[in-house]
Amino acid sequence: MWKLPAAAWIVWPVADALRPPATWQQQRPVMNTNQGDSSVLQTTAAVRIEAAELARAQQVMANISRSFDAKVVGQARLRESLLVGLMTGGHILLESVPGLAKTTAAQTVADSVSAEFRRIQCTPDLLPSDIVGTQIYDAAKGTFVTQLGPVHANIVLLDEINRSSAKTQSAMLEAMQERQTSIGGVVHRLPTPFLVLATQNPIEQEGTYLLPEAQMDRFMLKDVLDYPTPAEEAEIIRRIDSGVFTDEQRPAAAASLDAVSEVQELVKRVYIDPAIVRYIVGLVFVTRNAAQYIDTRLAGFIEFGASPRASIAFSQAARAVALLNGRDHVIPEDVKALAHRVLRHRIILGFEAVAEQVPVEAVIDAIVASVQTP
Repeated sequence: MWKLPAAAWIVWPVADALRPPATWQQQRPVMNTNQGDSSVLQTTAAVRIEAAELARAQQVMANISRSFDAKVVGQARLRESLLVGLMTGGHILLESVPGLAKTTAAQTVADSVSAEFRRIQCTPDLLPSDIVGTQIYDAAKGTFVTQLGPVHANIVLLDEINRSSAKTQSAMLEAMQERQTSIGGVVHRLPTPFLVLATQNPIEQEGTYLLPEAQMDRFMLKDVLDYPTPAEEAEIIRRIDSGVFTDEQRPAAAASLDAVSEVQELVKRVYIDPAIVRYIVGLVFVTRNAAQYIDTRLAGFIEFGASPRASIAFSQAARAVALLNGRDHVIPEDVKALAHRVLRHRIILGFEAVAEQVPVEAVIDAIVASVQTP
């Protein structure tokens, strides 16, 4: 069993090339059920991405991006996060003050791919059945009729999820994980693609229920939105005056749901070198053993590190970022670009960090700097 070195830097052997060779087999582990030892793995070959497939995927995502930019001013990182979520099926947690176009962004992405969109305004009295669905008695027929809830849509916006009760949060997160609901003993599959965007307001605490850390871990990315620049804010006013946000100005769909499904399958075939995998694992490992690798003061702020879900999120999201940038392979910069969004809700800081106003991003930057780039 290998162990990471207890040193100031984690050093991995540098791969000869991060680009896939002319003929390659992606090492995707599959459990060998023929072996008595469940720890024995075998590998299966993945099909190399052809240039035509790569160009087609780029065109689909470029069309969606243009549709997004036509309505949403700025917010380039938010656009990338939403596209990564759409390409991987991972869910996104958005944190910002009100008025930063979270709902508009989600609606725009849904419209650009002809997806069914539902917005759920979370309140303390919201019940699980209000989200998942319920059975209603039909007096005329003398039977119960199943009424599916708003979660049965392609893109679901949970506005201010921290205002709903813990029971309601759990019901929604179960649907996110299992991608199905159970109503009256009957299982109902959620549509494909399926993407949940949850928002929370950091400036209001009264009447809210904080998401438990274990539930936040189920979100692939957490993005924190910034205020627009003065120039961007002026452009927002100009677009409102020009009627961009009216129903009459709604653009035609930029892509189909079938095209999105094809891109999702293509993302799984993006090559990720073993050196990149070790780099990802090293980053996550340091979050759990920070005292050995980063400044003692910063390490002391960490109460709990990231779970293996962080490594999975890095791997999946990095593949999507590579494809967005026109590559069929992952490079270290793809992983670094995602570090804040993957780790900020998975690294749990103690009260000392809050008292000294140390942001989690400062800790993440120190962790990234402690692991040598392959």
